[in-house]
Amino acid sequence: MSEQIKCKRPKYTLEFKQDAAKLVNEKGYTHKQAADNLGVSLGAIGRWVRAEKGSTAASSTKKKVLNLTGQDELIRLRKEVEQLRMEREILKKAAVFFAQELQ
Repeated sequence: MSEQIKCKRPKYTLEFKQDAAKLVNEKGYTHKQAADNLGVSLGAIGRWVRAEKGSTAASSTKKKVLNLTGQDELIRLRKEVEQLRMEREILKKAAVFFAQELQ
């Protein structure tokens, strides 16, 4: 049987994504030229450009599109919310534990 190797997607910084989108939006590069010059996939460039433009097709379907800055902040806030929920659960368990000791 053939073994499939999982490829990790590279992590790009927000600034890199915004600069890549600017190449297409402001400098007049084609998606292919920008992808080739930066060494990223054509699909990634397309997503970043759409995110910066605020895709008109998505807005017509009543779906709010976040730009790259908004997406980055959303991811950060979701991680923070998850961390706070875990801390709250730990505190709840500790409160129950100490309340039982006092009885």
